[in-house]
Amino acid sequence: MTEVLPGLELARVVSLADFEPFARERMDPAGFDYVAGGAWDEITLRESVEAWRRHRFIPRVLTDIRDVDASGVFLGRSFPLPVAIAPMAVQALAHPDGELEAARGAAEAGIPYCLSTSSSRSLEDVAAAARDAERWFQLYLVASLDHSRALVQRAEAAGYRAILMTVDLPVLGYRQRDRRSGFALPAMPHVDAAMAEHRTRYGGLEQQHELGLSWATVEAVRGWTTLPVLLKGILSPEDARIAAEAGVDGIVVSTHGARQLDRAIATADALPPIVDAVAGRTEIWVDGGIRSGLDVLTALALGASGVLVGRPFYWALAAGGAAGIGRAVEVLTEEIELGLALLGVPDVRALDRTLIA
Repeated sequence: MTEVLPGLELARVVSLADFEPFARERMDPAGFDYVAGGAWDEITLRESVEAWRRHRFIPRVLTDIRDVDASGVFLGRSFPLPVAIAPMAVQALAHPDGELEAARGAAEAGIPYCLSTSSSRSLEDVAAAARDAERWFQLYLVASLDHSRALVQRAEAAGYRAILMTVDLPVLGYRQRDRRSGFALPAMPHVDAAMAEHRTRYGGLEQQHELGLSWATVEAVRGWTTLPVLLKGILSPEDARIAAEAGVDGIVVSTHGARQLDRAIATADALPPIVDAVAGRTEIWVDGGIRSGLDVLTALALGASGVLVGRPFYWALAAGGAAGIGRAVEVLTEEIELGLALLGVPDVRALDRTLIA
């Protein structure tokens, strides 16, 4: 892993896509492929990006856009953007300080940071490194429900403010890149020892299907904590309806980074019918294939209340550490504010489907 980009070079980054080649240069090749890759033939991985770009805007004119407000709201709290950093595994592959550095970058930029269960650092260490960050915890139910409950309780004790329960990983997807490279997390020498300890203590994700998870499990998890609980990995309008009726605090429309079931519907296509099924009963966030501020605006216009961005922030972390995260947020902010102005919509909360062809 080579040194991160100096500030002068970061200032030359003008799109989120600019970070990826720098990340490729700096990361171990197998580790890069682990993050970049999807499942099977990576059809959903490609379509996740393309689906946002298929939509077309219908801008309004002669509206007062002197004061553009790009701020967003997650779970009743306001942030500079309607954007959060999605949970992503083993960020020590991108930076020696891994999740510590990423959370610092999120705190400095003022956007929420979601920590993965598959972190290379403990959730307490991440909390200590970024006390001012809005921190959420992504939960894999692994090994046993007792272990999972302990993780949730530790997260609440450490000041995390929401639990994102992943529901789309009964078994691991068929990931050809990892099989070809032989990539295995415990074998990577630059992955912090905390990750290996976690996998030894809590078991591998492969065991999740053995727990017999159901909608009753969701209710059990909600009983473990006073924190909001959201379900991450919803693609079906019927599942979204059941979740809303069950009273969950939100859902995340997600394909798990296109790393689980290939040929699954892209989130840009899944989002509108899910919004209709939920009918305002709970918050709807979306991730998958978001690569620009215009993608964010499209997601919000289609009905999402918030957007999670994954790989571009991973690449930004690899390229520039916390400063890279900050530069990515700067790019998104400028793109979103310019997009709002050109759409003739001064407030991000006023976006709706009338602006989308």
